[in-house]
This record gives sequence, C-alpha cells and structure tokens, in this order.
Amino acid sequence: MASVTSLTASVHQRLANALSAALPEAADADPLLRRSDRADFQANGILALAKKAKANPRELATRVVERVTTGDVIKDVDVSGPGFLNITVTDRAITENLAARAADPEDRLGVPYADAPGTTVIDYAQPNVAKEMHVGHLRSAVIGDSVVQLLEFTGENVIRRHHIGDWGTQFGMLIQYLDEHPHELDHKEAQVSGEEAMSNLDRLYKAARRLFDSDEEFKTRARRRVVDLQAGDPHTLAVWQKFVDESKIYFFSVFDKLDMEIRDPDIVGESGYNDMLAETCRLLEESGVAVRSEGALCVFFDDIKGPDGKPVPLIVQKSDGGYGYAATDLSAIRDRVFNLKANSLLYVVDARQSLHFKMVFETARRAGWLNEDVKAFQLAFGTVLGKDGKPFKTREGETVRLVDLLDEAIERATAVVREKDAQHQLSEEEIAERGAQVGIGAVKYADLSTSANRDYKFDLDQMVSLNGDTSVYLQYAYARIQSILRKAGEVRPAAHPDLRLADAERALGLHVDAFAETVAEAAAEYAPHKLAAYLYQLASLYTSFYDKCPVLKAETPQQVENRLFLCEVTARTLHQGMALLGIRTPERL
Repeated sequence: MASVTSLTASVHQRLANALSAALPEAADADPLLRRSDRADFQANGILALAKKAKANPRELATRVVERVTTGDVIKDVDVSGPGFLNITVTDRAITENLAARAADPEDRLGVPYADAPGTTVIDYAQPNVAKEMHVGHLRSAVIGDSVVQLLEFTGENVIRRHHIGDWGTQFGMLIQYLDEHPHELDHKEAQVSGEEAMSNLDRLYKAARRLFDSDEEFKTRARRRVVDLQAGDPHTLAVWQKFVDESKIYFFSVFDKLDMEIRDPDIVGESGYNDMLAETCRLLEESGVAVRSEGALCVFFDDIKGPDGKPVPLIVQKSDGGYGYAATDLSAIRDRVFNLKANSLLYVVDARQSLHFKMVFETARRAGWLNEDVKAFQLAFGTVLGKDGKPFKTREGETVRLVDLLDEAIERATAVVREKDAQHQLSEEEIAERGAQVGIGAVKYADLSTSANRDYKFDLDQMVSLNGDTSVYLQYAYARIQSILRKAGEVRPAAHPDLRLADAERALGLHVDAFAETVAEAAAEYAPHKLAAYLYQLASLYTSFYDKCPVLKAETPQQVENRLFLCEVTARTLHQGMALLGIRTPERL
C-alpha cells in the first residue's frame, strides 16, 4: 500500500500552492507550518517572504488566504498578528486520514519507507570478554537497539556490529593460567547459566591476576603468551576461544534479560580485524597520512594539542610494533566501507571517547575511505548518574553490575504489577512475565527519553512510577485501551467521517496522524528521545480524551464505534512506537 499523506503534508502543500499563486517569485518558499495552540496549525513563513518582496505582511497573508482551497482538508484560515496564518482542518479529514492509516495491510499505520534507503553499519553493545557488564554498558545497548529498530522500520539496510573487547595483552595472563589449570572453565551440567559462566570467568581472572602480580616467572610466561596469541599460534588461539565462548554465554543471558536480540554472526570483536592491521598501517604510511615519530606511526592534527601546546597524535602503531585501538578502528572502517558497502557508519559510544573518534574519522577521511558518499557519525552518549547526581556506584564505590540493576528493576516493577492486580486476575506466572516487561521497559524508557548526549539519573522509584513521563504510564494507557476494546464485546470499532469531533478527539486524532513524521525524524537524526516524547504526549492526550469523552456510553451507536476506532488506532500507534524503542506493551496490567 502507498503511504498515507499526513494532514501536515496536505496542509503544507495547499499553503505552498496558494503562496506561489499570490507571489509567483515565492514558488519554492516554505510556509513554515507547525502545530499550534491557537488553531490546528500555524504558518509563519509569510513574514520573511513579505520582507524579501518588500510587501506588507498582512496584505500578503490576506492574498494567500484568498487562494487557499478549503473544504476537503482545510476548514478555514484566518490571519492573525503581523501576518501569521491560523489553520483549522476539517473533522472529516482527521477521521479519513486515521481510517486510511488503520487500513494499512502491512500494519505500518501508513508510515512510508525512506525515499533513498542506504546501508548503515551500527556499532553498539560492546562488552568486554572475561569481564562483567556494568551500568556503563547499558546505554550503548539500549540506544543502539532502538536506532536499529527505527532505521529498519524506515527501510534502511542495517548491519549490526558488536565490537567486543576480545583482544589485547590481558589475554596473555588468562590464557597462560588456563593452560596451567585446564579445568577452571569446565561445566558441571550441559546447560550453563550466564551467572555461572561469569562467576567462572571472574574467579579465573582474579586467580590469574594474583599470580601475575606475585610470581615473576608466571609473568614472563604470560607475556610470551601475548606474542604467541598475536602470532596466531593454534593452541594459544584455541585456549583464547574458550574465554570468548564462555563470555558469550554470559553476554547472551544479559541481552536476553534486556529483551534484546543479539545475533552471533553480528559479534565481530577487535580480533576480527587482526589480518588487516599491517595493511592499514602500510596504506596510511605510503599515502603520507601517517608518519613515523619516535618510532611510532602517528597521524597529526593542527587543532589537537595537549596542555603543553604540543600536538597530540593518533598513534596507529606503537614504537614496539604493537597496534592500538586506532589501528583496529581504522581497519573496521575499511571493512565496513569496502566489504560491507556501507554508506553510513554509526558508533554508539560513550562521549568520553569523542576525541578518539574525531581523530579516527579525520584519518579515514584523509585516506579517502570516508568521503561525501560515506559518512561516519559517533552517537555519543552521556553518563548514567545515581540519585545524588554523581556517576553511579555501589555504596562501596564499585561500578554497579548490570545484572543486579536489571534484577532490582524487575523486582520493583513486579511489586507494582501485583499491587495494581487487586482483583487477582493474573496468575503468578503472568505477574512475573509482566513484571519483567514493565521493569525492563522502565529502564530502557528512562534512558531513551533523555537525549543521548545528556547524562541521566538512574532513579528506580521514579522509573516504575505510574505517574509522569515513564514507560509504565504508557504501558498502562495501552492496557486500559485493550480493556475497553474487550468490554465492547460485539461492538466493532468503525470510522464515521461524518461525525463532528469533540476537542479532545481532534487533539488525539491530529497527534496520532503525526506518527509517521515523528518516526522519520527520529530515524534521520538517530534520536529515539523524539519518539519517546511523542509517545508520552500520545498517552497524555489519550488520558484527556478518556476523561472527557465517554466511549462505550457515547450518545449514539455511530459515536461509540467512532470512539472505539480512535481507541484502537491509538493503541496500535502506542504498540508500534514502543516496539521501536524496544519496549513491550502487555495486553493486560
């Protein structure tokens, strides 16, 4: 089915036509249309046009109004102030547009696909092998997952990449220890839990560290192992693989708890680019992009200097021949551009790494790997803070384990679900399932409703509250609608375009109609928070409609059907919007 033209787009087109008829030289002018409190829409573009044409803005506005076609979509237009246009649309247009959205056979609510979709590689959810995931890993995973959903929904070809930390000198110590204590990662049962896998790794890591710090001979053996690992010694690689596999059991259990799909082929860690590192360095050195400085291969920038005023280079290869993160990240860019044929590279990475990525992207541009056709962008995110506004730590000053945080959110949410289920309509199993959906939804929404680059406070009391801008508020709005639709029994929702709409119905209908534009904007700007704000407003407008407009006790059978139809299209919009944020909407709460 073709996408549905939104009311905003229809009004915009009619105004643009009237503008170019009144002022032919303004053929491509933008009427600057936006939603308004004074009417359904307000257009402010005439002021700038009048200034340019040296005309009186009110007179020009009046000439435009005379040329606006009214009747089908636009009900009336009036001039206010120095030359603003206030536009009201017809009730019929609102209902007909929503009916067209509801009839979409693909169940996309008439949301169009992007005009020219490309291929985006998105690098997100990057835990480290043999290390516990902590609260700092939460944002990359949650923001990245939502951007993946948004881009895929608009028709973009999305390639996911989880650049896990699976390489480096620390593996020498771990591999050597496991080689000398070969049963440390053995499993008692065929099925091993993520928690057990992590505790195995944690125990081994601590034991290896103690030995490394206290035994010089072990330290020497461990360092030799790093050389073997980097040289690709088969036995050393086989032991290294055990750490990766054990860690994946743990990663998958955490992502499963986060209700997030992470697929094994998408996990391409630092090790995935080893074979490219030497060539990356050769290409940079031969092209003159990188130069040798004190034995290291460096890239210098005019605008990046240290506190002493000396240039701070990007070190691609160290003076001892070892490779740093820069070599891996540059090799990953080459792989993503030339092998995966991406035209957008998106990195969901902590804002504290912004300087590193600025240098890496500029180096790749100089080398010709990034250009006008291939863009790289860091979606930098802020820090998770505790209630006190300081970086989130345990009472002992440790980083907070991600699993503990999620378990606590589920526990709090389960208590809320149980409390609301006063009539005991839900079984224990249903309470547990919904508690997980509400708890995980609360954590994701708190993250996604804040602009990514800002820090946000992790406050579970606030997150699972039924009031305010929380996912629970949205989930309850959805469940409430489902309850009304169930109570309607045999009465089916149906659109009646002839009916006059109450103010609360119009406000809700106009907002539902803006879903497609919001999705397009959130996807284009990698900004899930814009979709979250839209959904919160949708739930608020629905609450207002519910308070002011009786649904099942409306005055006529047609009005009952039309209001049920409004309820249903709102629920579908909430459900689809929340899914794009990676949040479930239970049918009953």
